[in-house]
Amino acid sequence: MRSALILGLFSLLAACSTFGGGRGGGAIPVVNDPAPIVSGTMRPYQVRGRWYTPKEQPNYEEVGMASWYGDAFNGRPTSTGERFNMHELTAAHKTLPLPGLVEVTNLDNGRRVVVRINDRGPFVDGRIIDLSRGAAQELGMISQGVGRVRVRYLGQAPRLGGGVVLQQAEARPARTPPASQPVPYTTVAATPPPPVVASTVVAQTGGMWVQAGAFADQRAARRIAQRLGDRATVQPTNSGGRELYRVVVGPWEDATAAESARQAVVARGYADALLISSR
Repeated sequence: MRSALILGLFSLLAACSTFGGGRGGGAIPVVNDPAPIVSGTMRPYQVRGRWYTPKEQPNYEEVGMASWYGDAFNGRPTSTGERFNMHELTAAHKTLPLPGLVEVTNLDNGRRVVVRINDRGPFVDGRIIDLSRGAAQELGMISQGVGRVRVRYLGQAPRLGGGVVLQQAEARPARTPPASQPVPYTTVAATPPPPVVASTVVAQTGGMWVQAGAFADQRAARRIAQRLGDRATVQPTNSGGRELYRVVVGPWEDATAAESARQAVVARGYADALLISSR
């Protein structure tokens, strides 16, 4: 009886190390019972005029910029049908098989995690992976919004979980850009989004706003604001002698929250959404 109990305990520990989303230092999971690849996620698809072709990429390794997403998508279904939990170690990738595991290394501080890929994205130029808030926190990327990472494909994911913290290196202090430069997340895209309208007075309150777009038709602007929720408003502005109506969402005092909101607006179909400051 005692031997059976001990054997059961070791089996439970092994399962946790393989399938769990543990936060302690650990090793790359050994997946003995992988989840089947969701066939519907392997078909070519198009987002804003660009085609993506998911495929098996056993030797995939790439260095680039990572972003993260959280509250705006928490609880929503991912591409695999799993519910997104922003506190778990998960991520989105444009073409890797789903669900899969990747090792992500923050090249600025050496921190490493294994995350479960269960969603598609990010559909922003210059970014190679979109991390959950939990993964970004373990990598020390929350305050910056984005970070330079190495992503290495490990293979199919287990049926549950798979996220593991591999290394918690001491983070080096991030360099503070001069006041005249934009904060990092506005410069990540390889090709910046075209300006919609030059900013005039956004609001009398401080903080950051997301500009979804500017429109000549006031009624169309109001309809878009209604679709974007209670924090969206329409503000008239003048550009080159033309009266336009800007749809803005906010404000947010925190730049990270503002960026998350901008990504949510982009996901709703407004690809040129940008951050603006009322200061």
